[in-house]
Amino acid sequence: MTSHADHRPSRDDPFAPDGDDHDRVLARVRALLAKAESTPYEAEAEALTAKAQELMTRYAITAAVVEGATGSGHGPARLDVDLDPPYVDAKACLLGAVAGANRGRLVWSRRPPRGSVFGFPDDLAAIELLYTSLLVQAARAVAAAGSRRDPTGTSRTRSFRRAFLIGFAGRIGERLTEAADTTVADVAAETGVALVPLFADRQRRVESAVREAFPHSVSHSFRIGNGDGFFAGREAGDRATLSGRPLRPAPSSLGAAPPT
Repeated sequence: MTSHADHRPSRDDPFAPDGDDHDRVLARVRALLAKAESTPYEAEAEALTAKAQELMTRYAITAAVVEGATGSGHGPARLDVDLDPPYVDAKACLLGAVAGANRGRLVWSRRPPRGSVFGFPDDLAAIELLYTSLLVQAARAVAAAGSRRDPTGTSRTRSFRRAFLIGFAGRIGERLTEAADTTVADVAAETGVALVPLFADRQRRVESAVREAFPHSVSHSFRIGNGDGFFAGREAGDRATLSGRPLRPAPSSLGAAPPT
């Protein structure tokens, strides 16, 4: 069995660079996500988005193994993402879930409303693509859920939607992590390369970059103020995480003010 420390790319090596470079992989991922969002068939959409996650994970494995063998490659980088109101914390939760599934780390702030994702360049590209696609899915899912009022007629739409998006994000993160972990295990079994220590080293470098950039950051917990919204969001995450299929023909922006 070959370990990652003494692995060297060769002509027959599955990790050796070939024509399927970074730009081509991202182009394939974009095409898969676009098809997943447009197909009317849920099973097809799920397969397409699962394939996109697999491609991104396999490309990240290739980059990590080649870098570990040759000492080449770039260190951790930073991706800044604007988190437009409303529901800034819920959107941060979604971005963090996608980042975590793809070996990234999120630091976010309310003023200005922005998320800073740290990771290796190949992983950051995957995170940006997935987050953008899933934000569209989340907007459609929360619009399909409609508005809410309590028994007195007072609007509960804002708290419902915020909780919905947090629940959606949590389930999204679980399913993306499962898909990525399965791909890592499959590649390790196929090649005999020890990938866990390789990614653990990358994770340590990412955490070091976070501490250097934000030495005074603190952990944040999310208070769920609407249980119905939270569980409805998790159910939507089950349907949408790996499908990308719009729940209604017309999308609705999360940036729009909720109905009262």
